[in-house]
Amino acid sequence: MLLRRFDAHLLTQPRAVPSKLPPVQDLPPAAPAVDAAGGIPGGVPGGQVGGQIGGVLGGIVNAVPSISLPPPPPPVVAQTPPKPAPPSQIRVGGAVQAARLVSSPQPLYPHLAAIARVEGMVVLDAVIGKDGHIKNLKVASGSPLLANAAIDAVKQWVYRPTYLNGRPVEVATEVDVRFQLS
Repeated sequence: MLLRRFDAHLLTQPRAVPSKLPPVQDLPPAAPAVDAAGGIPGGVPGGQVGGQIGGVLGGIVNAVPSISLPPPPPPVVAQTPPKPAPPSQIRVGGAVQAARLVSSPQPLYPHLAAIARVEGMVVLDAVIGKDGHIKNLKVASGSPLLANAAIDAVKQWVYRPTYLNGRPVEVATEVDVRFQLS
C-alpha cells in the first residue's frame, strides 16, 4: 500500500473507497524515563508513581487551600471633607451690580450717531475686579456706532468690591448703556 504525505492545502476526495482496510494497531505505552534518583524527569521529589508531571492542578480534591487571605483593610476614619476654595469669579446680574455702582460717568454721544439719529441700548459683558474697577469689556449687542462710546464710559465706572465669605471676588456681569437723543 502506498502512503501519501498529508498536506492540508491539497485536500482531495479519494477516487475510490477501499474494500478492505488494514487493522489499526495501537502503540504500546512508552515506559517513563527514570532519572538517576529513581524519579521521573520533571517530577516532584516524593511524588506519586504514575502521577501527573508538575502535580495535579489545584491539588487534591476538597483539600484546604494553603494560601492565607490578606488582612482586612484598616478601618476608615471619618474625616470632614475639606472646604472647597471660594471661586475667584462669580456671575451676578446687571441689576444687582448697578446698585453697587459708586461712580458712573455718562458716555458722550458720538457725533456720527447723533447726525444719523441712532438710539438704543449697548450691552457689554464686563468683569469687575476685586478692587471694583472694570477689567474686561466686550460688546455683547448694540449699534456699532454707539459701542465705542459705551466702552469708553464704562471703563471709567467704579463699583464697591463684592465679597464672598469675607474675601473680595471678581464679578462677571452685563452692563447696559442706554443712548437716547433728547
